[in-house]
Amino acid sequence: MPVLSAIRERFKGEKPFRGLSIAMALHVEAKTGVLALALKDGGAVIHLTSCNPLTSDDDVIGSLRSDFSLDVHGRKGESRDEYYANLNAVLDSRPDIIIDDGGDLTRLVHTERSDLSDRIIGGNEETTTGVNRLRVMEKKNILKFPMFDVNDAVMKHYFDNRYGTGQSTMEGLLVSTNLLIAGKLAVVCGYGYCGKGIAMRLRGLGAVVTVTEVDPTKAVEAVMDGYTVMPVRDALKTADFAITATGMKSVIKYSDLLTAKPGIVLANSGHFNNEIEVDNLDSRSRRKEEVRKNVTRYFLENGNHVDLLSEGRLVNLSAGQGHPVEIMDMSFAIQALVAEYLVKNHEKLSRKLYAVPADIDRSVAEIKLKSMNVNYDSLDSGQLEYLDSWEEGT
Repeated sequence: MPVLSAIRERFKGEKPFRGLSIAMALHVEAKTGVLALALKDGGAVIHLTSCNPLTSDDDVIGSLRSDFSLDVHGRKGESRDEYYANLNAVLDSRPDIIIDDGGDLTRLVHTERSDLSDRIIGGNEETTTGVNRLRVMEKKNILKFPMFDVNDAVMKHYFDNRYGTGQSTMEGLLVSTNLLIAGKLAVVCGYGYCGKGIAMRLRGLGAVVTVTEVDPTKAVEAVMDGYTVMPVRDALKTADFAITATGMKSVIKYSDLLTAKPGIVLANSGHFNNEIEVDNLDSRSRRKEEVRKNVTRYFLENGNHVDLLSEGRLVNLSAGQGHPVEIMDMSFAIQALVAEYLVKNHEKLSRKLYAVPADIDRSVAEIKLKSMNVNYDSLDSGQLEYLDSWEEGT
């Protein structure tokens, strides 16, 4: 992770987080560990837990505890009660900064743990789901400290959401099923950056891809990109695979599955496990059985059957290894630099959701290119003057 490593080396000398406590709720795996250690080297006391019950790497947790003396909570496959107990455990540290993935940590601070809100100077959020929550909170004027929208930083969503989610979702799908993708009919629900990446990789593996959307602009984009667009229920009738990536609940409804192609494989790459109606599958199906690791077959009340991957949770992390290291190098570099920016500027910030400053995006891009030995052009003085002029004609 050369980008984050370069930032980490600077942090070691400057100690921007000296005396501060940082509570983090992220997918606890090796790449996340590197971010935690970079912040620790910057002087922070780190308290880390997972943002998803199925996405912790127990070996990494053990190493961070024993080899680096970090305060890490969680395990792979924890119950709902354990999950929230671990979130509360990192908040017990009375943090100065929070780094969140999905918004559960932030929600707790604004509800059950509101006593902490006055001491928190701000935080970061790195997912579409979490940012959507923050926008609602800001609109309702209930956000109690500044938060940064890391998800929509250019160096995050261009690469993390599109290339990272695209590749890691395919890994989770292939590892779970060992099925051929080529020639199959695949549905991608949602055509944001994550959905674009998933659709791109499915097509690259030979699938015939249909996109479903509720946003007419994105639907037009999907059509122009060469995909068929239709409603979810219609698309599922002939699909071999369906993958959700929307941040919205009940995207694939139980009623849709009654008329879906028998044996359709269902997976979710959105943050929460409510994009597919798992609760209704559990309560209304005749029975279910584990047919492979991470694959549950549900026999529906009308005799149809569907295969659900990873309990409807993030398939790229629960069944795969998550985003490639080169991707998370850039995303976590932004997290680290935004946390530093927050420390230096929090007294000037309001209780709002802020975009990542453009110079942070540019800095990460420059370090990334340098690490890849890639040179790029720059504008000369005449071109810069031309940009700043309105009088010069064609």
